Amino acid sequence: MSIPDPVRVGLIGAGRIGTYHATTLARRLPEAELVAVADPFEASAKRLGDALGVEWLTDSQALIDDPRIEAVAITCASTAHADLVVAAAQAGKAVFVEKPMAMTLADAGRAIGAAEANGIPLQVGFNRRFARDFATAHNVVTSGGIGAPQLLRSLTRDPGLANPAGVPPWTIFTQTLIHDFDALNWLNPGATAVEVSVMADALVAPEFKDGGLLDTAVVTIRYDNGAIAVAEASFSAAYGYDVRAEVFGSAGMVQAGSPAHLTTSHWSATGVSSPTARADTDLFDSAYAAELAAFCAAVRGGAPTPVGGRDARAALRIALACVESVETGGTVTVRDTDRVGA
Repeated sequence: MSIPDPVRVGLIGAGRIGTYHATTLARRLPEAELVAVADPFEASAKRLGDALGVEWLTDSQALIDDPRIEAVAITCASTAHADLVVAAAQAGKAVFVEKPMAMTLADAGRAIGAAEANGIPLQVGFNRRFARDFATAHNVVTSGGIGAPQLLRSLTRDPGLANPAGVPPWTIFTQTLIHDFDALNWLNPGATAVEVSVMADALVAPEFKDGGLLDTAVVTIRYDNGAIAVAEASFSAAYGYDVRAEVFGSAGMVQAGSPAHLTTSHWSATGVSSPTARADTDLFDSAYAAELAAFCAAVRGGAPTPVGGRDARAALRIALACVESVETGGTVTVRDTDRVGA
């Protein structure tokens, strides 16, 4: 049996998550070959390229146009994602893009349309789908193990807020809880979110609330199959990085996720302690690698990507409805188009 040639990847965005993904592509996945990295900041591009021994450049379009590159990983600022997806798709390159794929539904539609028109694989970085415990929970739901979903819950508690002033408005919905929205959609298969209600505040850094910071939120979502979901987020979990989900149904319940880094527990005179993950790349290390491996498999095998543009759009619908709920102070309908003037 022949082993497929590795997928030749160029990566755009040399920040924290871009550096992590680039390192995975270069050093952990035999399915991939990292060819080049690009970042508009020369120092960042050079640092990452030199560290991994690959070409670096500051022009993302030059990377996209490079004939050696057959797939592009987009890990830069979220506001640039949609345009880069379109550019890569028009160049005939497969695309892996970090969440959110776009910041508006119109831009999400452009990205999806470009991928479909050019027949290229498009995968979005919702890594929880590739974590073993979350994937097992999903299989339980889809196999009928909990009956009809009735109540769902998903939460994200980040371990700290280093620079409250550097957090753009609405980040808690478009960057953090968007993972939970995708997870809830995935764990309630075939259902569509129709209504959202939000309570949110700056409880971690209240002095930054006037600047637009929201660091704590609880979102209630009603689905068209009658199920009710709750998504919760905080930017300050003193005990580590905490991501969990639960689906309760007519025939049982399934849970996934734990902040515990290991199953080891230490029992002593002071009590019981367990080590906890302190970063997303710690808790979801295997899932991050698995999502990129799945992307490479889709590129080589021609199968649909496991989580595509329409999944990203469905999560974005909920995130944007949350913004509207906060602004209006009430329950809002989850829209299929952007609000005029929003």
